[in-house]
Amino acid sequence: MKKVRIFAVHYNECDPSKCTALRLKKFNLLTTTNGLTNQMRNTIALDPFANEELAKSDKELAIKYGITVFDCSWKNILEINTLTLKNKRRLPPLIACNPVNYGKWEKLSSVEALAATLYILGFKEFAKLLLSKFSWGNEFLRLNFEKESKS
Repeated sequence: MKKVRIFAVHYNECDPSKCTALRLKKFNLLTTTNGLTNQMRNTIALDPFANEELAKSDKELAIKYGITVFDCSWKNILEINTLTLKNKRRLPPLIACNPVNYGKWEKLSSVEALAATLYILGFKEFAKLLLSKFSWGNEFLRLNFEKESKS
């Protein structure tokens, strides 16, 4: 399986002990930055307000450039400037399983957004690896992708 690089633009707006991006960084599963870098310009940038929804056809973009998530408070999401990014994608409607937003539509944590992206693009084992670092991770896959795995 080809490796996909993952980036998190981290805004230090959450409790570090609950931050999913920081936990993934601890396991060397992603790279964090304090702002956008040139390296991120062509990545798949996860933006809940993007015009285009993530599709399986985005897989080659992920392999070539990587995936970027914005780790910030949902209260400040509208302030994130993604104008310079070329490949902004929104996820389909999904249910959050993280303890802060459990059961809410589209209020995903960074790890949920990344895992959903990887799962949709066909990197299912990598998605499961990310989620395995959280006690509620398997529940996210079960709630959102169970129908797919049974067919």
